[in-house]
Amino acid sequence: MLEENGIHTHYIETLNETDMRAKKVTILPLEVIIRNISAGSFAKRYGVEEGIEFKEPTFELSYKNDDLGDPLMNEDHAVALGLVTREQYDEIKKTTLKINELLKDFFHGIGVTLVDFKIEFGTDKDGNILLADEISPDTCRLWDEKTKEKLDKDIFRRDLGNLTEGYQKVLDRIRG
Repeated sequence: MLEENGIHTHYIETLNETDMRAKKVTILPLEVIIRNISAGSFAKRYGVEEGIEFKEPTFELSYKNDDLGDPLMNEDHAVALGLVTREQYDEIKKTTLKINELLKDFFHGIGVTLVDFKIEFGTDKDGNILLADEISPDTCRLWDEKTKEKLDKDIFRRDLGNLTEGYQKVLDRIRG
């Protein structure tokens, strides 16, 4: 769906239920986070309640480095450290905001609110920026539009029940 809407990804084809073929990329050491509603670490970091709908999405970067705890960084930090060029940063931000709009519409169509998500990008052999990550309830925060039931990894994080059942609800809605 993303490719059909002009998002360049590493995806080539599905091989079976658990495997896919993907383009070889060099992963950029950045995690890109879009937030549409306050939740999770954002709510905790800024001392706000969960569920505040933002007038526009927030765009966050964190330096993908486990030893440092994946610290937040801004554009200038990413450029200064040579993680991306300004042009790459601009392309990543523009692409991420487009992905957000596509995903919000997609999930709305199945009665799910896209609260936030995390993605990663890579560069191919020609230096092109490609989305190189999964998009799933493991990387998104998803709430039922009516009940606000959590349908994502927060089920596990907060001990709210059976994680597999939550993911299955999302899959069932996608499949119709």
